[in-house]
Amino acid sequence: MFKLAEFIVRNPKRYNVRSTYSMAHKVFVYGTLKQHEPNHHWLTNPNHGVARFVAPGVTKTKYPLIIATRYNIPFLLFSPGNGCNVKGEVYEVDDVMLSKLDILEDHPNYYIRTMDDIIIERNRSLEKEVVCCWVYFLMNFKPELLNKQQFENYSSSDTHGLPYMESNNESTLDDLDEDDVFKK
Repeated sequence: MFKLAEFIVRNPKRYNVRSTYSMAHKVFVYGTLKQHEPNHHWLTNPNHGVARFVAPGVTKTKYPLIIATRYNIPFLLFSPGNGCNVKGEVYEVDDVMLSKLDILEDHPNYYIRTMDDIIIERNRSLEKEVVCCWVYFLMNFKPELLNKQQFENYSSSDTHGLPYMESNNESTLDDLDEDDVFKK
């Protein structure tokens, strides 16, 4: 039931009234979830909840952004102060979308979602703002990954020659060669 002006609408669909969503979470995406990247459809699928683009962003802290595994997956390694100020996008998402992103990223088993400061520019102004966003990091990684090429900005189709490899069906993180990524 929704209150519309001074009327109570008992069946909002019948009167074409939309319910409002609580966009309670800001999420920073840096890899395949960005616009024009292979998994961006996760953020636009209404069955996954609601996501609204806020602004381009960059990590306030430097981190190593690498591409690894046989699937050429971008990983943001939790090694603060190493690497680059990584470019990405900030989205406001509802609880449903955040839970779907947790499934995609296999949080907390694979990636760990944690809060971090992201610098954004609002409305193409020169004024910068720092916002606290959820970011998916790879925390438990092999130290050798820090020796891989590091990127400031990820694109699957960039000249690095490491395009993201999607499988025809929904792949799982069990498909990854974990010996190349995780500490034992």
